[in-house]
Amino acid sequence: MVRKTSTSSEKSAVIYLRVSTADQVENGCSLDAQEQRLTAYAASAGLDVVAIVREEGVSGTVPLAERPGGSKVAAMVSSGKVRNIVALKLDRLFRSAVDALSVTAEWDRLGVALHLADHGGQSLNTGSAMGRMVLTLFAGFAQFERDLTSERTKAALLHKRSNGLAYSPTPFGLDRDGDDLFGNQDEQDAIEQMRTWRAEGASLREIARRLNEAGVPTKQGRAWHASTVKYIIEHAA
Repeated sequence: MVRKTSTSSEKSAVIYLRVSTADQVENGCSLDAQEQRLTAYAASAGLDVVAIVREEGVSGTVPLAERPGGSKVAAMVSSGKVRNIVALKLDRLFRSAVDALSVTAEWDRLGVALHLADHGGQSLNTGSAMGRMVLTLFAGFAQFERDLTSERTKAALLHKRSNGLAYSPTPFGLDRDGDDLFGNQDEQDAIEQMRTWRAEGASLREIARRLNEAGVPTKQGRAWHASTVKYIIEHAA
């Protein structure tokens, strides 16, 4: 959904909000919570919000331009209607570090700045040289971690292959591209929520019930059970 609020200018900005699962709502990342925080950020930064794009139930693994709301943001950028994009965190917009660097490089070429209200606890603005450097470093470290995960996975798969062992299914929290495994942000959020609920005293059966009610699927698209929740909490990376 897109809500327009004012006219375009050098300070024109679009606020982009996204949630994928109901557990994010319970973590304080609901669309309304994001909107309140980002509207306050935009005001403090002197930005004129011309539109607010709300994206609900869309996975972060989908490229921004292919999401219903994300495509509207892309259209606003390409048409010159906005010069600033405001989001809560990098993972609200991009599926990977490579994706983030590629898209923001194009935005920079067009004179469009990315504002993140919560980038490791601090705000970030790629409209400055310092902001662009910080984003590049952060994205580089994120890609480094992904590459390490991929290398470890390849080593494990090679060991299984050499010992005649069967390949295991792609673990919850990760996605597979050939022999490469990389993080699935939505599933990682769900794992974090499971562990939080468990630490708060929720039973495994109760956690499974909450996940099912929230519409969070397992890797196989099935219903959650206490045994599955237990395995994920204890073994997920």
